Amino acid sequence: MKKFLLHLSLATAVTLLAVALGPSLHAQQTSQDPAATAPQQSDTATPQQQQQNEAQMPASGDTTTQDAQAFRGRIVKENGHLVLKDPVSKVSYKLDDPSKVKPYVGKEVKVIGKLDMDSNTIQADSIEIVS
Repeated sequence: MKKFLLHLSLATAVTLLAVALGPSLHAQQTSQDPAATAPQQSDTATPQQQQQNEAQMPASGDTTTQDAQAFRGRIVKENGHLVLKDPVSKVSYKLDDPSKVKPYVGKEVKVIGKLDMDSNTIQADSIEIVS
């Protein structure tokens, strides 16, 4: 019985320690590597580019980004719709005008446009193939 109580106490102490230190360790990791928790726009984007893209996200209450930003990924057909699929974050973005992206199906592209966060739709201004 003493052995059981010792193990239970040890398990409780370890759990409490993990709960107490978990957020601070995560915060240290985030401050050292901003790309670790940030949604990445491409597998070649630098942390500075990712921070710039995050800075362009709309303030609370806004549903569309104010400034156009770059989104990188592959144009694929998903659930009957053409979408931009980010290979790193695995996020799929709808596109406001599928006819613009039809010639790029299956290709890696960079789409410049504004993001409507309610519908996760990019209002594309330009599209270019990325090598």
